[in-house]
Amino acid sequence: MKYRISITLNLPRQKVIELFDNPDNMKHWQKGFISFEHVSGTPGQEGAVSNLKYKMGKRSMELVETILKRDLPEEFHGTYDTKGVHNIQENYFKEIDEHTTEWISVTEFQFSGLMMKAMGFFMPGAFKKQSFKFMEAFKNFAENGISVAEKS
Repeated sequence: MKYRISITLNLPRQKVIELFDNPDNMKHWQKGFISFEHVSGTPGQEGAVSNLKYKMGKRSMELVETILKRDLPEEFHGTYDTKGVHNIQENYFKEIDEHTTEWISVTEFQFSGLMMKAMGFFMPGAFKKQSFKFMEAFKNFAENGISVAEKS
């Protein structure tokens, strides 16, 4: 399953990249985000591997991120793997003008295992909807400083 979505941010591209490229900001736009742990390679660079942990309701999830391409401010691509799911994520940042940036996301999910294949087949809209929720949350954080992080 592959799809493309985009969102326009009312910020200069350099500011968008500054916020997007900082793992400390992930908690502010990825609901359920718990931690980011660098595993190998040069942090933030092509080939780097990291573990990302999330809690969604009572369910915990761990993803392994591998950076495939880093050509910022133009693009950032990576893979995200967890049991039964291989996600290829391509992010493009297009400068519309000096105050506006378009973030284009091309996402591909590859499923293994009967349960995940069934989810991908019967609920493709749920994956696209979740991706767009992350983009909207990033926009809200970047433009307005509003975080989705749970208050403790």
